[in-house]
Amino acid sequence: MSEPRGEHSQFRLLAERRFAPFFGVQFLGAFNDNVFKQALVIMLAYQTASFTNLSSDTLQNIAQAIFILPFMLFSATAGQIADKFEKSRLISITVALELAVMAVGAAGLFMKSLPVLLTALFLSGVQSSLFGPVKYAILPEQLRETELIGGNALVESGTSIAVLLGMVYGGWLIAQSGWGLTAVAVSTCVVSATALLISRFIPRAAPADPTLRINPNPLAETWRNVTHLNERRVVFLSILGISWFWFYGSILVTQFPNLSRNVLHGSEHVVTLLLVVFSLGIGAGSLLCERLSGHKVELGLVPFGSIGLTLFGIDLWWATASVPPVQETLGAADFLRVPGHWRIVADLALIGVFGGFYIVPLYALVQTRSAAASRSRTIAGNNILNALFMVAAALLAIGLFRAGLSIPQLILVTALLNAAVAVYIYTLVPEFLMRFMAWLLIHSVYRVEKSGLEHIPDKGPALIVCNHVSYVDALVVAAACRRPIRWVMDHNIFRVPLLSFFFTTARAIPIASVKEDPRVLEDAYDAIADALAKGELVGIFPEGRLTSDGEIGAFRGGVSKIVERTPVPVVPMALSGLWQSLFARHAGKLRRVPARLFPRVRVAVGSAVSPETVSPDVLRASVLALRGDWR
Repeated sequence: MSEPRGEHSQFRLLAERRFAPFFGVQFLGAFNDNVFKQALVIMLAYQTASFTNLSSDTLQNIAQAIFILPFMLFSATAGQIADKFEKSRLISITVALELAVMAVGAAGLFMKSLPVLLTALFLSGVQSSLFGPVKYAILPEQLRETELIGGNALVESGTSIAVLLGMVYGGWLIAQSGWGLTAVAVSTCVVSATALLISRFIPRAAPADPTLRINPNPLAETWRNVTHLNERRVVFLSILGISWFWFYGSILVTQFPNLSRNVLHGSEHVVTLLLVVFSLGIGAGSLLCERLSGHKVELGLVPFGSIGLTLFGIDLWWATASVPPVQETLGAADFLRVPGHWRIVADLALIGVFGGFYIVPLYALVQTRSAAASRSRTIAGNNILNALFMVAAALLAIGLFRAGLSIPQLILVTALLNAAVAVYIYTLVPEFLMRFMAWLLIHSVYRVEKSGLEHIPDKGPALIVCNHVSYVDALVVAAACRRPIRWVMDHNIFRVPLLSFFFTTARAIPIASVKEDPRVLEDAYDAIADALAKGELVGIFPEGRLTSDGEIGAFRGGVSKIVERTPVPVVPMALSGLWQSLFARHAGKLRRVPARLFPRVRVAVGSAVSPETVSPDVLRASVLALRGDWR
């Protein structure tokens, strides 16, 4: 099986200058932020009385809201700046700001001053809000589309690992009596200085819109930015999905210190353990996305991820609500020896894994489908909504705690809300469920081999012609190809129960013979011409019917008529291995099911045929050669 063009292991990017320095800067930035924040939250959780009269639960959520507030206030302005100016220079400037923020944080730690520490936390949020639009907008400019899932997976997993290491290191340092505070202050400043040095090696990235006039009013620009998001509906709804994930994750992670101390009776090291497990889960899920998605933006993983977030969130509530009482504070090792605690650890790890499945494709979709000239502002709008959802999460948690809910009950409410939100989003964007169906088909029913996918153009119109073997041919091809294909199919198959949902969502084009319904036939030709004129891919089964014997029948003349009306390249494609599947018309297929539970199928694509040389016989010969003897 040949490897499609540009599809290599995502880890190769770590050796290339167009990605490695940027990755290093964002890794160190995430690490440094969490060294400081972990030191701060553990101080606030375990030494609350020395800082304030507020309860520990309230103080933790107030600190979270203070960090998030700058994203609401300054992300829109940051998006304008990122679109107007060269991005590598902006990254260096934001890292320099981080160094200044860490100096303020160091002063707050030495003074043990809550106002100074919260000021540093707010400024850290300002710096992160400036870095966010540049961080995600630079990736589509430095990476090819086939590398975006891998690049985003590395960024998300790298960030998770950096968060993990930062929290472990910060938590360990702050627990050291005498010199811990000094070590936190010195470490954060040294790491910022190192990131500043590395940022100088990031390649230049041309400004997206150098003529852009920056609106000096951040509130007005924030409103304009948010309203601008709705211009591309699928992007806007994907951003809502991302923001919901931050709502879910924010509620969960913010409760870790008090979950450890008040519910699990654990020490500071148990807080670190919970964060380690959760971060490793997100990192693993993010890296698995690249393999499970086949180097393309696979939206089918999003529903899969949301199902896991709900199921394991509910089980985490069940596990934490039934923790056996203990008489002493437990360290990490003792914590793991208590019956039932491994279940909590497993739930957190799996929530992280399914969170990675959920978030990586959504980020890649926003990057690929947003307008290039305003991509940074789109990312900024995403950050604004993320911040709003996270502030809402903090307010909801505070309100529910005051209403008498416990931390386990808050986890249950969040998991149930996740289920409701997921169902709502997928009814608004049925493309997610459509891709989920296709993804499940090729990962649970078939083992799909792919060859020649590089012959399908990355952009522009083309007509795909393919042999017709089973009722799920379009699903198999859709799962294998990066670009969506508008299939032309028999109007009777188009109306098959259950599959009709997929075909309607995929904007398939029903067609009938002139004897059956000439009006449907003409409408189909008009729809095909319109789709090709818009630069879309259109797929057709030129045999006009499912095969009854596994062989490729004669190709009808509709292909020639389509190409005469709209001259576009015609790409031959062949399916093999589906003839004896459950979805074919093979009379003896049921007898072979036990022996072929996971049949191997192949999608083979050949070189495009120019419109001038297209004929039914030429195309049939090409498809037959691609299929070979394997039916």
